[in-house]
Amino acid sequence: MKTIKNTFSLALILCLTVSFSYAQQMFRVHQDNVRPSSHQEYEAVAKKFREACIEHNIDVSWATAMSSDFGYFYISPIENFAELDGQPFAEMAKAMGDEFSNMFKEFDKHYDSHGTYILVKDSELSYMPEGEENAPQDDNYRDWYYMYYAPENAKNMHEGMMAVKTMFKEKGSKVYYRVYRDGFGHMEHFYLVSVASKDEVDSAQKTVENRETLGPDRWDVFNKLLKYTSRTESYTGRMRPDMDYAPKASE
Repeated sequence: MKTIKNTFSLALILCLTVSFSYAQQMFRVHQDNVRPSSHQEYEAVAKKFREACIEHNIDVSWATAMSSDFGYFYISPIENFAELDGQPFAEMAKAMGDEFSNMFKEFDKHYDSHGTYILVKDSELSYMPEGEENAPQDDNYRDWYYMYYAPENAKNMHEGMMAVKTMFKEKGSKVYYRVYRDGFGHMEHFYLVSVASKDEVDSAQKTVENRETLGPDRWDVFNKLLKYTSRTESYTGRMRPDMDYAPKASE
């Protein structure tokens, strides 16, 4: 039994090593699936928790996103898996006592499911202006496209994503996007394409203009990718800088 356990652990480590070997950045994502009826109360608790983190200067940072179906995502960059063992809120919890645990009891009133997983940013497949890695600071609206695929189609999916990026670049598309892929904590393989805009109107205008830029033959390229895609999902949302957190810089 011990041998089987060790073999499985080694296989898992090898899979993770391969998966992340060409990644630029990993992100730990905590997702709360909030009930629509109480999202305002949820945000009040989340902002109270953020203020407590500011007061105690917790050594962790996150950006916050919210989807149109009331999913809240707290996104923290991490360098390696060792960071998952950290306990950044330990001293804060000790100092606050019951008030700390009571805040999490309040959180629990407003969602039926939540969890934490890792996403990996794939800069090789992302299409961004030269020298840029992130979306413009004021472009907080998001279109998110998920493309799921079976493990046997991983190579073909990667090639298809590269073909799409090449087409965008050759046609001079002004619609830029960042690509993320599944990491630890996911049961399915997928690519997540994130497109930033100023608002819904800006997003719609970009979509129309991009169709004209890419032309009717764009489907010749897209279909080579869709051929190996098991299913797709799309969501809209926005970044919530009012719910972001970062510790104070050392003086």
